[in-house]
Amino acid sequence: MIAVADIHSLGSFADPSRQKAAGREDPASNVVPLFADGALPDIEDLRLSEDDRRELVGWTIACAERLLPLFQAERPDDDRPHQALAAAEAFLRGELDIDAVREKAFACHEAARQAQDPSAVAAARVCGQAVAVAHLAGHSRQVPRHTARAFPGDRSRRDEELAWQRMNIPARFDAYVYDGD
Repeated sequence: MIAVADIHSLGSFADPSRQKAAGREDPASNVVPLFADGALPDIEDLRLSEDDRRELVGWTIACAERLLPLFQAERPDDDRPHQALAAAEAFLRGELDIDAVREKAFACHEAARQAQDPSAVAAARVCGQAVAVAHLAGHSRQVPRHTARAFPGDRSRRDEELAWQRMNIPARFDAYVYDGD
């Protein structure tokens, strides 16, 4: 079993270019301006606009980076989840199209199938879902679900991580991710 105490933040929203790409200038703030018309994302729409998906990708990358050490502890030579997150960041910068990013997400899920430890599997799944948001916003709803599976037997650490995710989600997507299904 991987020690959950080894998990640490890997620069969640610390990169100013990621903050800007995700529409957030202040990483401590959960206040995100609404679109000009004041519209919140439609909970029923699994696709959403590319701008919405880009904003969600920034959040999902931050979530996945926090869990990546769980995967790396079991499979230090398997860089597919890391490559997938790098592809998602390239998507945010406009350097990769959705098809290229999707391929990295598929590879990430294959890495999850090859992992043995439930924490490593869940971490790779979070990475794969995070990257898949570039294609389909509905994948963002899987990030908290797989995160919860990353901490079998450690309810306190699970709750801490889920609380971090909820506190850091762009405010206008809270209901979309947590209430949508």
